[in-house]
Amino acid sequence: MPGTNLTRDEAQERARLLTVDAYEIDLDLSAAQEGGAPGPAEDGSTGGTYRSVTTVRFDVAEAGADSFIDLVAPAVHEVVLNGEALDPGEVFKDSQIALAGLPAGRNELTVVADCAYTNTGEGLHRFVDPVDQQAYLYTQFEVPDARRVFASFEQPDLKATFQFTVKAPEGWTVISNSPTPEPSGNVWRFEPTPRISTYITALIVGPYHSVHSSYEKDGRTVPLGIYCRPSLAEHLDADEIFAVTRQGFEWFQEKFDYDYPFAKYDQLFVPEFNAGAMENAGAVTIRDQYVFRSKVTDAAYEVRAETILHELAHMWFGDLVTMEWWNDLWLNESFATYTSIACQAYAPGSKWPHSWTTFANSMKTWAYRQDQLPSTHPIMAEINDLDDVLVNFDGITYAKGASVLKQLVAYVGMDEFFQGVQAYFKAHAYGNTRLSDLLGALEETSGRDLKTWSKKWLETAGINILRPEIEVDGAGVITSFAVRQEAPALPAGAKGDPVLRPHRIAIGAYELRDGKLVRTERIELDVDGELTAVPQLVGKARPAVILLNDDDLSYAKVRLDEESLKAVTEHLGDFTESLPRALSWASAWDMTRDAELPARDYLSLVLSGIGKESDIGVVQSLHRQVKLALDLYAAPEWRETGLATWTAAAQEQLRAAEPGSDHQLAWARAFAASARTDTQLDLLQGLLDGTEEISGLAVDTELRWALLQRLAATGRADEKAIAAELERDKTSAGERHAATARAARPTAEAKAEAWASVVESDKLPNSLQEAVIGGFVQPDQRELLAPYTAKYFAAVKDIWNSRSHEMAQQIVVGLYPALQVSQETLDATDAWLASAEPSPALRRLMTESRAGIERALKAQRADAAA
Repeated sequence: MPGTNLTRDEAQERARLLTVDAYEIDLDLSAAQEGGAPGPAEDGSTGGTYRSVTTVRFDVAEAGADSFIDLVAPAVHEVVLNGEALDPGEVFKDSQIALAGLPAGRNELTVVADCAYTNTGEGLHRFVDPVDQQAYLYTQFEVPDARRVFASFEQPDLKATFQFTVKAPEGWTVISNSPTPEPSGNVWRFEPTPRISTYITALIVGPYHSVHSSYEKDGRTVPLGIYCRPSLAEHLDADEIFAVTRQGFEWFQEKFDYDYPFAKYDQLFVPEFNAGAMENAGAVTIRDQYVFRSKVTDAAYEVRAETILHELAHMWFGDLVTMEWWNDLWLNESFATYTSIACQAYAPGSKWPHSWTTFANSMKTWAYRQDQLPSTHPIMAEINDLDDVLVNFDGITYAKGASVLKQLVAYVGMDEFFQGVQAYFKAHAYGNTRLSDLLGALEETSGRDLKTWSKKWLETAGINILRPEIEVDGAGVITSFAVRQEAPALPAGAKGDPVLRPHRIAIGAYELRDGKLVRTERIELDVDGELTAVPQLVGKARPAVILLNDDDLSYAKVRLDEESLKAVTEHLGDFTESLPRALSWASAWDMTRDAELPARDYLSLVLSGIGKESDIGVVQSLHRQVKLALDLYAAPEWRETGLATWTAAAQEQLRAAEPGSDHQLAWARAFAASARTDTQLDLLQGLLDGTEEISGLAVDTELRWALLQRLAATGRADEKAIAAELERDKTSAGERHAATARAARPTAEAKAEAWASVVESDKLPNSLQEAVIGGFVQPDQRELLAPYTAKYFAAVKDIWNSRSHEMAQQIVVGLYPALQVSQETLDATDAWLASAEPSPALRRLMTESRAGIERALKAQRADAAA
């Protein structure tokens, strides 16, 4: 969106001049049910507006200084600075209100504006539930969208207190960062918050259903609330959510040695949410797909629990202590990710003590993928402006950062790490920090000099490769063992140089006993430089498998020696522990993506071992990866053979799985995703209409839609069938599933209709746009989609310039012709990049998508040669 950027230099200058004391924000949402007052429908707004009155008190360091406050609003009616009315037509421009000639000392500004409801998940989002026809509102402000609701100094280091007053419709509830007051005549006056950043303020407004409890410790009671729409209330497992929340309170307060810093803790499951969740202080918003309407596997509960704990960890790291600028966003997200998974792994009574397996299997594969794109960047990224940070919520910021924090914990020791964190919270409570503040605290408690460590790990990009170098005598005794570290060249276009890093790793020795791979020895050591000798293994009999980076302490690609690879290939499913299996699976997937392992060999490896895999999260990841390998990395002339083999195996596993088990459900979904023969599609149809049954398999609402969407994509279900299913499930989720099914139909008309609704119109809300894109892109429909490559490049720049960030990014990434794996697609992308003069953020998204084509072409060549 033009005119809404903010540079780091501008933010630093504003922070030098201003100290913000307090906001008083008065919002009139009384017409929210009807959609608000009429207003111009632009930039993702629904066309309805509400009155926003902001009074902010701030101090100015220099007399006569010029500054500005941020506001995105269709209309500004009044601007009053220190009692003097300014002309809005003169001072309000490009989403900023100019504040010229400010006197030194205390200033007071009042802004009266009409702000807009949105349907993009940014600012104040408005949604109408088709079940009860009631409107539900919530705010989403990270990164820079508080300014869509009230005038604000929109940067994280200008903290202040916030006092909200909200007028809402009769019978509605208003939730914010402070405890919910008793309303007076439908007006809700909240107490001021502690000093926090603008982006973690929040309002959630509507006739929400709620359940309440508390966390009690050492005489203090923290009220807990869980909210969702009434139409989801029957599915809300509040006791389970409260249990995870209390476990997090217990573990974090002990590890951080700092009491929960806010007055209450509400978790609000809200509709059409773009992210997983958002750490608003004391009022966390979470996507309401986490209120499970149908049976899901334990992996889904584990992911939800990690999300709950991630947001709770942010109450300390991010909310209590906040980064000064967005270049340290990684520290917020990495810390929350690391501590949430550590809580699951180590908290007494946790249901998911295997959480590091899940981390290795999902989070780290995301990080490795991101770190091999042309846009790879150091963990501590250079963030010059808001556009930079908006595309930086990526696998490096979250997953690589958390991997490196795990490495840091191994490097300094867990006790020393948390002692440093405790000192950091005490020193910087309610303030802002830089990376150096945390590293300084950790140096104090660990005695390690972290400057070199930080420079190599946090200020450089790329992945190291670790390989074992083994020499064995005729009797099978190891005579020499070393770890070779490589620093491959960064991807073409990436900035920086490859570097070798210090790694704290474990080496595991595994023997085959009674058909199982059992760890018989573990050595932990520092690996640094190109070659590190491991004398501890010399003189010992060579084990069946030697696994570098066992226990997944470091962040590196790991390769197996020839004998270990042979043993793992034959016995991958036979490791007694889940983590070495996950590391081996991840290594095989990495080799497939790097064209070192042909896609057909990866399929064979998975089929040989997946039946023995007990970890359901690993099983579901393997399902996704096999499908991706066959769709993108298999040689085109062999692809259909591979898909037929995979689908037949999935059907066999489905019928063999324990009735009612998670594995049965996972295999049902895998089979449904790729069913292709008439007989297989007949089974899907039979399960849907009840003429076929598989013992223990509940064909519930969500599974019905999965079956129907595949039938629609293969031409077996028409509009009438989709409409009938929607009649059974007249919910917002049903509407999304129906939109996906309609866009998936294999006809030129269905594709044209879907394309027009997303590209030629901007009326779809975020969730429906996402659903249509998901249906439009079907791997079995490459020829049908081919004409849209040229249309995409013709439209994409205008879309980026005219839509809000979230909506534009969905389209830019989602509709890129990723299935058209050809030199022609690379040429078309290159021609567009050369001529379109895209912004840096748009250029980044396009080069990332282009890299996917390049990787797929290389992998397809490797598969064809196999």
